[in-house]
Amino acid sequence: MPLPRLLAWMAVAAGTAIVILDPLPGTEGKVLGLAVAFIGLWATAVMPEPIIAVFFFTMAMLLKAAPSPVVFGGFQSAALWLVFGGLVMGVAVRSTGLGERLGARLSHAFGSSYWGVITGVTLVGVAMGFLMPSSMGRAILLMPIALGLAERYGFAPGSNGRLGVVLAAAFGCHVPTFSILPANLPNLVMVGAAETLWHYTPSYGAYLLLHFPILGFLKTAIMIPLIVKLWPDTPRPEAAAARPLGPMKRQEGQLALLLAAALVLWATDFVHHVSPAWVSMAAGALLLLPGIGLVDRKAFNEQINFGSMFYVAGIMGLGAVVDQSGLGARLARAILEVLPLAPGQPGTNFAALAVLSTLVSIVTTLPGAPAVLTPMAGQMAEASGLSIEAVLMSQVLGFSNPVLPYQSAPMVVAMQLGGERLGPAQKLCLWLAVITFVVLLPLDFLWWRLLGWI
Repeated sequence: MPLPRLLAWMAVAAGTAIVILDPLPGTEGKVLGLAVAFIGLWATAVMPEPIIAVFFFTMAMLLKAAPSPVVFGGFQSAALWLVFGGLVMGVAVRSTGLGERLGARLSHAFGSSYWGVITGVTLVGVAMGFLMPSSMGRAILLMPIALGLAERYGFAPGSNGRLGVVLAAAFGCHVPTFSILPANLPNLVMVGAAETLWHYTPSYGAYLLLHFPILGFLKTAIMIPLIVKLWPDTPRPEAAAARPLGPMKRQEGQLALLLAAALVLWATDFVHHVSPAWVSMAAGALLLLPGIGLVDRKAFNEQINFGSMFYVAGIMGLGAVVDQSGLGARLARAILEVLPLAPGQPGTNFAALAVLSTLVSIVTTLPGAPAVLTPMAGQMAEASGLSIEAVLMSQVLGFSNPVLPYQSAPMVVAMQLGGERLGPAQKLCLWLAVITFVVLLPLDFLWWRLLGWI
């Protein structure tokens, strides 16, 4: 039996045993069993991810693990409708030819080498983190352009090159940008909870100085050669270059204007306070209008990947069920009791807090970790002798380091938009997690010491 299938069966068997034994009070035992089983299934990807999500919804309701508004809460979340609008925009970018045109423009800037294209796509994603506050929005905007670029370089579906470009876009616009304060949802959850509970709000500059040099810049510098070495390929741009694009068509111009308007609205949400989700949905609705005709009924029925919406809703549902049951807080308290936190041991405290945030992020998904850990910051500060501010900032060490793709809805959506399975993203996540723990976190500890945070 292949190892992923064996691990999946082990996770399901362990989850079933936990549900039957029900070792925790209330619904926590059932939720723990569900979490073990479905995290195992999503991590091993032995079935299509949307089908696993459907089974999660079914079992959560049959076991009465949480009320239906909690289990199906992902379908009411703004993030899901951000995804829907992005799926419609992605179809429009491909069908009008705008993605290929933008890819051709970028190919001139990136050169003809594989290193150049992977570096270029990754850096564009990181740069967008300074302009757009939504990682989901960045993935939705960048991925169709990245696919056009892959086609321009001659990377056919199923090739290493196409997969490398998809991974560069998916990870570049998301993983390093945890080091930019307003760029990702977990950052904002942490800041909002810290302001409410501890009256502490980090400034943009202080947050960037503390996290970007290691978790942003160096992680990007490691991620690029990892993609190139793990999925090597050689660009073959001659065929695409021989196919002239011609002048921009009317539909391409209309779509370009619409995307530019959406980008401006996404980047200025702090002014108009309209969620990026509703901007995305409005753009998608306009593209579906029969009079505009950029996405017709046939393309809507055949090219929109509705399965990705079920997957995102399933991930959000699992996080909501874990949070509602109290299992996440119980897990954090249990881990905290065994962590070697003690005053006067800065290195041990730093490592222990990073491990705590990482483990909680695996169970609650990335946005759930700061919601669980921020109320416990006082207890952790007292045990470690660190300041409240340092304990709060230590959460970033964990939730910026996804070990499994399912922890991050934007990563899942980006891979779905790219038409790739999550297996390669799983591989890259594990490589980055190991390198982060072995190399980047020790460097980060020295950086924190230099800045006087610990």
